[in-house]
Amino acid sequence: MMKKETSQQEDLLKSSLMLSRQGLNHGATGNLSCRSNNTFIITPSGVNLENLDAESMVELGIDGKLISSESRHKPSSEWLFHRDIYASRNDINAIVHTHSVFSSTLSVLGEGIPAFHYMIAVAGGDSIRCSDYALFGTQELSNNIIAAMAQRKACLISNHGMIAIGKNLNEAINIAIEVEHLAQLYVQAKMIGTPKLLNDSQMLEVINKFKTYGEWSKD
Repeated sequence: MMKKETSQQEDLLKSSLMLSRQGLNHGATGNLSCRSNNTFIITPSGVNLENLDAESMVELGIDGKLISSESRHKPSSEWLFHRDIYASRNDINAIVHTHSVFSSTLSVLGEGIPAFHYMIAVAGGDSIRCSDYALFGTQELSNNIIAAMAQRKACLISNHGMIAIGKNLNEAINIAIEVEHLAQLYVQAKMIGTPKLLNDSQMLEVINKFKTYGEWSKD
């Protein structure tokens, strides 16, 4: 691979290990990818995070075909929704999928996260949806995720986990971390009582303010 791709491999390795240290993934769970021109680089299938190295990453064309037949590993079994997100979203260059505890907890209830906290807006709207269930690695799951991600940068996946996307890997990771924090707050709030929701007007104010606010601002 060229130097740019090598750098992206290293970024994916560092990011995978960081998400593991923070408890958002464990073992061989979850997957990450970065767009690279007309291809994307993704973490491998079934490899424990402790055994990953930069050369473990796999490069695929947008058609899903291996760029190099000499890859040491198969791509993540969920490469299909990565490909479909890149194909449908020109603004997206990185994808983070986790099995983090609180996001997954809500997902097994089939629940999204409503506007109980203004930081919901980091995902691009007034809610974080939960996609319909489908078997991992299938076109049906990919279609369900694309629908739940409409005008959003994150969603939960029913009975599964969470996805965050961004213009770069740093943004996707920051959104993933924030969504997991929001999921934890929401679960804990529901244990005490019924969370107070912000109304449409209040959330619109936040969404508009985020357009020019720090790292959440739009280019």
